[in-house]
Amino acid sequence: MSTTAASFRVSAFRVGWYGGRRARRIWTSGRVTGRARPAPRVLAATRTVRADWPVSLPVDTTGWPEGAYLLRLEADTGHQRYVPFVVRSTDGAGRTVLLHAPATWQAYNRWGGASLYAGANGAYTTRSLAVSFDRPYDGVGAEKFLTYERALVVLAERLGIPLAYSTGTDVHRDPAVLRGAHAVVCLGHDEYWTPEQRARVTAARDAGTNLAFLGANTCFRRVRLEDGPDAADRTVVCYKTSYRADPCYPSAPALVTTDYRLPPGADPESSLTGVLYEGYPVDAPYVVRAADHWAYEGTGARAGDAFAHLVGVEYDRVTPGAPTPGPLEITAHSPLVWEGRPSHSDSAYYTAPSGAGVFATGTMRWVEALVAGTGELGRDHGMDGRTRAFVTRTTENVLRMFARGPAGRHAPPPRADTRAVYGG
Repeated sequence: MSTTAASFRVSAFRVGWYGGRRARRIWTSGRVTGRARPAPRVLAATRTVRADWPVSLPVDTTGWPEGAYLLRLEADTGHQRYVPFVVRSTDGAGRTVLLHAPATWQAYNRWGGASLYAGANGAYTTRSLAVSFDRPYDGVGAEKFLTYERALVVLAERLGIPLAYSTGTDVHRDPAVLRGAHAVVCLGHDEYWTPEQRARVTAARDAGTNLAFLGANTCFRRVRLEDGPDAADRTVVCYKTSYRADPCYPSAPALVTTDYRLPPGADPESSLTGVLYEGYPVDAPYVVRAADHWAYEGTGARAGDAFAHLVGVEYDRVTPGAPTPGPLEITAHSPLVWEGRPSHSDSAYYTAPSGAGVFATGTMRWVEALVAGTGELGRDHGMDGRTRAFVTRTTENVLRMFARGPAGRHAPPPRADTRAVYGG
């Protein structure tokens, strides 16, 4: 912590249903003396910002229920900030694993002046090539978690299905939580994956674990985790278009940190997700195609029904020619215009030989839509209560089906229709 306030307190809230309260406070610290810390350190070679501050308050989570949490930091001046974190599960067997995305949180974090997108002057060319977890998050401290993850946690806990909690960085280190899991759910914005994480999620699918991708742009960037000064895996490395400067180039092409679909070591994400990221920014209606698909049961949707603004701000599509795991069904096919060119966003479903079902929404606004029309996030992109009801019921259907084990054993198989939709 760094603060000019004389003191501060910390409270821990576990996110969940809790009878509609959606969080429960489980711990509060005593008064902690505030201290202003030095300006962050910048590592010149990769333009990495690190705070390198001493610990202000150790927090013992022994006995805390596994789950998604927010720490609320409250200065005696009234100022507040949040820190998201996960008390991870060690055993996911028979459960649905909610997979949070701290590598993506960190990639967009501009605290100290730089992220993987822009440097202190706002330019892409001065961006960080590696970003550190050893610094605070910018803004309120939890923007990615609150926008793209929290509403799904609340919904999943309301359903009462058996849940486990983990993160992409934890699965990178140890895949034990995936063993025997009935499902893995990737949330609204999960862009940055290590090859180890991808291999372990793929192996879980091939062992019968269902996968739900409730966003877009998932598994788009290949990253590497490197150690920080005091702990392992504290740095997210992604050279992107500067991949020739990556120390892994050219000796280890499969580890070069750029987009998964690009050389060297090209391996498009569609081989796992079934869909391929295409563009940003867009805003378009979500158009149902296969209204009789089990995912839409009880929504009342008919073929051709549209839900305004649900496709955005990034989107995926089924892309003929891109590698896919096998025949898949396009459940929604939504016309849009990106950079002046007509295209589509697709929701898609396929089953693996193991029986695992894989569902991808094809839009980044899916989790946001779970609270559309409520004003909870301060913006709804124009989405309304009708859209919220449709997305909520569809998500419930997917979670309930996937919680039963390999969906290929319980649900109707996908009706392969890529050729019918896209020709060829």
